[in-house]
Amino acid sequence: MLLPRRLSKERSIICCDANYNVLCSPDVLPRNERHIRLLSFNIQVGISTSAYRHYVTRSWKHLIPHQERYRNLEKIGFLLGDYDIVALQEADGGSLRSGNINQVQQLAQLGNFPYWYQQRNRNLGPFAQHSNGLLSRFQPERLEDHPLPGPAGRGAILAQIGQGADAIAVVSMHLALGAKARTRQLSYVRAIVSDYQHIVLMGDMNTHADSLLLNSPLSDLNLRAAQTAATFPSWKPQRCLDHILISSELEVANMSVLPIPISDHLPVSMDIILPNQGSAQSYQFSPQSHG
Repeated sequence: MLLPRRLSKERSIICCDANYNVLCSPDVLPRNERHIRLLSFNIQVGISTSAYRHYVTRSWKHLIPHQERYRNLEKIGFLLGDYDIVALQEADGGSLRSGNINQVQQLAQLGNFPYWYQQRNRNLGPFAQHSNGLLSRFQPERLEDHPLPGPAGRGAILAQIGQGADAIAVVSMHLALGAKARTRQLSYVRAIVSDYQHIVLMGDMNTHADSLLLNSPLSDLNLRAAQTAATFPSWKPQRCLDHILISSELEVANMSVLPIPISDHLPVSMDIILPNQGSAQSYQFSPQSHG
């Protein structure tokens, strides 16, 4: 297989197709013809955490199903319905602890998203399926699944929205805790977006914006972060770990860190303005375009 120049020789592209939500109603219309609404959310597999001690006292919830998880997923699904592209981290792909429910698929159904993709990063058999997820009202022109370098269990999903010069590379990711591994992963992400003019990087990046923009392999991409408000821990935010980074050619209509403590992270939202004179329709917004 010949590798594109944007990837190192040690890794190959894993091309895949988005799953189509057959339960999606046809009433999926752009809320604004010139905007895309983005959300990034580490959902902690539907577990609520409101104190550090809960990581110990509620650790059993990471192993077996419970009703609170189902209620939390319904709350998250209601929230997601207002957005066009959503990056999910720490979702479960269907195991004992989630009641054998693929949480990415379920949130696509609850949020009425026509397209969804689950990236499984740790396969613990029937006990846990650690995953990232991407939900979209736009039909991806290209979808790539990238296991990230470093310790096993971290990944990135690249979705190309639109074609030609106006194409947007949307990357959903969950990066490592360690600085050395994170630098390797950011170098890899830098490589996979090198052919794109318009870039959106979303996810739990486990470090602050200044480190990402000024002191990482992303520093030459001229990205910007529209917010530096703290996202973790959700009950008393002190660190800004969750980000939506965009290339300078994209304009921001508004952004916020949402005060919704469902998980141990707060979700981050942003509205971006589509490049040039394109509209949402030119990016294949409607699920009726599914073939």
